[in-house]
Amino acid sequence: MTLWNGSFPFYPGANACFPFDTTWAVIVSVFLSLLTTFIIILPGIRGRGRLFWFLRMVTGLFVGAVVLTIQFTRDWETGWVTANTSYKSFSHALVNADIGLHIGLAGVNVTLVGKPVNQVNETINYNEHFAWSFDADYDHSYSEGLEKGLPSPILYVAEKFTTQSPCNMHRQYRISSHYASLTLWMAFCTWLISILLFSMPILLYGGYMLLLTAALMLFSLLFFFTARNTPKCPIQFGPASLKTDYGGSFWLTLATGLLCLLLGLGVIILNSMQPEKLKLVFNLDERNGEEEVWDKPYVPAQPSCSTKDVLMVPLDELYEVTATQL
Repeated sequence: MTLWNGSFPFYPGANACFPFDTTWAVIVSVFLSLLTTFIIILPGIRGRGRLFWFLRMVTGLFVGAVVLTIQFTRDWETGWVTANTSYKSFSHALVNADIGLHIGLAGVNVTLVGKPVNQVNETINYNEHFAWSFDADYDHSYSEGLEKGLPSPILYVAEKFTTQSPCNMHRQYRISSHYASLTLWMAFCTWLISILLFSMPILLYGGYMLLLTAALMLFSLLFFFTARNTPKCPIQFGPASLKTDYGGSFWLTLATGLLCLLLGLGVIILNSMQPEKLKLVFNLDERNGEEEVWDKPYVPAQPSCSTKDVLMVPLDELYEVTATQL
């Protein structure tokens, strides 16, 4: 008679591979649908303003899609390590695997991929998410992982972010992520306001809103930067150490924030120095051209003593137009 009757206390079932993020897919699908619609109606835009109109639409959709999508991505901070580590508790079997840590604004994602995938008579391919958003309990997610019998490397990494951990990383990352998420939602609202102002068109205030959008996005990076640069507990797998660095979402947010900053400054500078070129970019030159027709000088024709009336005509088209008196 052996401990656990010769078996280990793990619940049977398939590996818990994390599914595709449907929220991210819905957001991308909506913005791609809008882009497709704009491409379809593009031939209906006449003149040289077609290219400017298309560039404005693509840039606006890109900024909005980025600001909304990065709320749900899980690669603000990422790290990988390859190590020989124990696979499950109460077992001396070692596996060679890639262990990954992906930190987002909504929680932590831990991956475990065997090299090769099939080892110790199992398929080692795990990807588990532990949420810390406002409506989620990280410790409860970790307890569920214990009950499911997740592999030891995943539980070891996830334990570093629990509230009971002496590392205190849970509080640092959770608070910073909440503030970063809040500022990004504000940036999404200011982006919507800028789109409305540009379409009215109120170009100067639209530029101000773009500057505010850029400032909010950069502030979100600052909030996340404070958590990233606080002292953290080492995550060791024997001689190998799991270290993280800024991920794709962080750099994408930085690039988009700088883009909004440059666009906002460009609108404000052009509005003060060369408003004609700014109106050309926003397809407002045609309206001005129609109004310039009424700016031509007019002089009255010589009065007539007959029963015919004389109309006002431009100087460059001076000729007598008569009308019969009723």
